[in-house]
Amino acid sequence: MLRCLIVDDSSRFLDAARELLEIEGICVVGVASTGAQALKRVEELRPDIALVDIELGAESGFEIARQLHRQGTPGALRVILISTHAEQDYRDLIAGSPALGFVPKSALSARAILDLLERQG
Repeated sequence: MLRCLIVDDSSRFLDAARELLEIEGICVVGVASTGAQALKRVEELRPDIALVDIELGAESGFEIARQLHRQGTPGALRVILISTHAEQDYRDLIAGSPALGFVPKSALSARAILDLLERQG
């Protein structure tokens, strides 16, 4: 079973995303609402993937993705960026990040995550 950490500053979104993904068969091992919490949770919980909100309050999800990438064992943690905004709003930043890809929050599902993982091999 795929183990997931969700990083978002909205407690409502964290609850809804956790419930949806767990119903669809993804094990949400934890949540975080700041970059520091995300780094700590990844170290403690060793998830397979981290869903990171691009706009995390005053923090940049792109910077958190870079920090998670630097902290983890290469290839072990895959970061997927999420946002309420459209992918084209951030296309160049997503492409330049170490993230595996992007999923809009409105389309978040186990299938969307698995499809992205399969496309990236």
